[in-house]
Amino acid sequence: MVIRMKKTSISFGLVNIPVEINPVIKNNDISFNQLHKKCLSRIRYVKYCPHCKKEVKQSDIIRGYEYKNDEYLTLTNEEFNKLKSEDEKVIEIVGFLNFNEVDPIYFEKSYQIKTSNKSKSFSLFKEALNKTKKVALAKTVIGTKFYYVLIRLMNDELIMNTLYFDEEVILADEIADAKFTKKELDLAVELINSLKIKFKPEEYRDEYQEKVKDALKQKEKGKAVKKPKARNTKNIKDLMTALEMSLRNVS
Repeated sequence: MVIRMKKTSISFGLVNIPVEINPVIKNNDISFNQLHKKCLSRIRYVKYCPHCKKEVKQSDIIRGYEYKNDEYLTLTNEEFNKLKSEDEKVIEIVGFLNFNEVDPIYFEKSYQIKTSNKSKSFSLFKEALNKTKKVALAKTVIGTKFYYVLIRLMNDELIMNTLYFDEEVILADEIADAKFTKKELDLAVELINSLKIKFKPEEYRDEYQEKVKDALKQKEKGKAVKKPKARNTKNIKDLMTALEMSLRNVS
């Protein structure tokens, strides 16, 4: 997989820090092609205009916004570019805050911020973040999309997280809490404490993708795909009993 770095700069007061941003997450899912069930031929997607009754090239397609039924406003790439200000081409820092002030629900994508050469301003910025224990809130454009981002230190590396806007986060209406006893709460707390762990991402495997890979290997050998055995779990309706049995199983 070819990773494309974007050259940009961090605007920090009157200081300009040339940097490159690089996505740090890759899609690990196995890729499948869509085939015709009858002959196993690859499915081809045709861009077709029903009005002109012909296939259309990508170069002949523009973007349109439907403001009325079947009526569209169009914007060309040139018009989109006119909407971008010069300031948006950099990562402009708005201010600094504590990392725990931002709920993880707002995090979208992660990027690594690097510099291609030794840079005093880059090193100074990193050390200032380390010294103050703050993260930077900034704004920028990646591709054609405007973002607010967080810039933070992680193991001496600068990480930038794009953030969802508040209107993009949709939470269901809160349901009134059900009543429970003090004994049930004590048992739940005890169960949580008995299951304390440390977060070790290097130990966590994509179990479903591993099953898919194994199934493909079996198919390649001409063997049938076997359904894994289901875990023998009891459906216990009484909450107190379920808590007590759970504690016994981890002790």
